[in-house]
Amino acid sequence: MIEAYGLSEASSATHMSPYPHGGPVGSIGVPLPDTQAKIMDLETGQRECAPGEIGELVVRGPQIMRGYWNNPELTAAVLRDSWFYTRDLARMDEDGFFYIIDRKDDMIISRGFNVYPAQIEEVLMRHPGVKDAAVIGVADRLKGQAIVAVVALKEGEAVDREALFAYCREHLPDYRVPKSILIRDIVPRDPTGKLLRRVLRENAS
Repeated sequence: MIEAYGLSEASSATHMSPYPHGGPVGSIGVPLPDTQAKIMDLETGQRECAPGEIGELVVRGPQIMRGYWNNPELTAAVLRDSWFYTRDLARMDEDGFFYIIDRKDDMIISRGFNVYPAQIEEVLMRHPGVKDAAVIGVADRLKGQAIVAVVALKEGEAVDREALFAYCREHLPDYRVPKSILIRDIVPRDPTGKLLRRVLRENAS
């Protein structure tokens, strides 16, 4: 299987793992011919990140859209000097392979740390009793945002929240450990499998 990456604003993929050998595990590959990509800092969007540093993936190439229909404000926000700001958080390794980390809109800022929900969800999904998991940020007076995890257990499992907290503390640095863990029958997703984080935030508030 060859990993690739694309988005609606590009008429085709922008990245693909080299054929036939592929790339490193978890990588979306390298930019396609005539396509450029780089990682820009999250604070200003103007500084190119060093290899390994997480930032926003920006791409440029003939497949990138000219703009959003009748929406010049949004177009101006995402197209800057012909570079398309994808709002995907990513990093590039020393060999030029790119890795998607999370969506910029989903990033949680807690206690001054940037926290990426996908990294916590990945840990929770490795727990043998967990069927599905999602992580969101909710407003918190002291932390800015508090990390809340919502999990659905596998049928017949009787894992309690304390066991899940202990598992998180074992596998995550302190600042990524959720403040709350909610156990639900299901984790809401749309028909394509995408997490409905808006619904989760409404139910958690």
